[in-house]
Amino acid sequence: MRPTRILVRVTAAALLLAATACGSSGGSASSGGLRPPDLKAPTHLGRAEGQVNLIAWAGYVEDGSDDPKADWVSGFEKQTGCRVRAKVAADSDEMVKLMKTGDYDAVSASGDASLRLIASGDAAPVNTDLVPNYRGVYPDLRMRPWNSVKGRAYGIPHGRGANLLMYDTGKVKPAPTSWSAVFDGAAPYKGRVTAYDSPIYIADAALYLKASRPELKIKDPYALDQKQFDAAVALLKKQNADIGEYWGDYLKEVSAFKSGDSVIGTTWQVIANLAASEGAKVRAFVPKEGSTGWSDTWMVSARAKHPTCAYKWLDWIVSPKVNAQVAEYFGEAPANAGACAHTADRNFCAVYHAADAAYWKRIAFWNTPIEQCLDGRTGVKCVPYAAWVRAWTEIKG
Repeated sequence: MRPTRILVRVTAAALLLAATACGSSGGSASSGGLRPPDLKAPTHLGRAEGQVNLIAWAGYVEDGSDDPKADWVSGFEKQTGCRVRAKVAADSDEMVKLMKTGDYDAVSASGDASLRLIASGDAAPVNTDLVPNYRGVYPDLRMRPWNSVKGRAYGIPHGRGANLLMYDTGKVKPAPTSWSAVFDGAAPYKGRVTAYDSPIYIADAALYLKASRPELKIKDPYALDQKQFDAAVALLKKQNADIGEYWGDYLKEVSAFKSGDSVIGTTWQVIANLAASEGAKVRAFVPKEGSTGWSDTWMVSARAKHPTCAYKWLDWIVSPKVNAQVAEYFGEAPANAGACAHTADRNFCAVYHAADAAYWKRIAFWNTPIEQCLDGRTGVKCVPYAAWVRAWTEIKG
């Protein structure tokens, strides 16, 4: 398998969520406070338009040009007559910006972008009856806070992954069980702790504080009032003294663990697998507090010029065989339960916990922080994402 995901970096303030745009919690709260434009999902599909323009993460739309063994675009074009034109986006902000142009029909949005697209009216509701393979999607991925609003679906789940704690089994002893190993207990590994380079990492600190400092009363790591937010930022500023490198490139993290420059920090399952295959003595797991994570959703533009081809792509990409190909190539758990019967590696779905509902209940999936505290609180404002970006710059010094 080839890990191709580029870390979501949200650094352009001009593209941040406006005050009226809304997000929700990572799997616990409802997005019911969101009031998107009253857009309608289609009731039927017309004739295929002959083309579909997509925005996607690297590794999601492969036509064999990068790797002859990775091609699920050619089969789609032959079956549907829809020619695929894809734009690879570097981060969620770029996806949001590109969708606003109206030049694209669909996008593979992560949770920190999906509700922005819904709130702005750039993404339309999706009629799941027009996507037959949606029936095979794991139930715990359907109608979640990051891909639906008030019982209306706004996309088709594609895949998911967790942000894990990885450590060098020969250099980190005793074996850690908690995120405290990179926060309150990081001093023994000073200069060899690593963390991913993104403002959304503040949620990881908040998730740890939710368990370690119950007096803060954090319910949702993406819905932080000022006191909770300040505590998370203070923890990360303290951690900064022990950080050797913030990573945004999976190859750099693999190299750092192989050389010993990093011995403990956050990772993805696919990176842990690659590091181990190249000789690094590492283990990656979900600590006792749980973890943050990501779940991607294919969404249709409200101004799609090729809506029929877009719907055909949504059905194709989540079909069992194709979803298996994408998941293995990309390094993530597939969304369609039937995909596990088609992976080349028969242990793939077990390694990525594809069907392990209990595992995913421990993951707080990415969402965009907003002023409305969608963890159910009223009478208090939560810290919006623009402030997270500013704080991240301060944290890194």
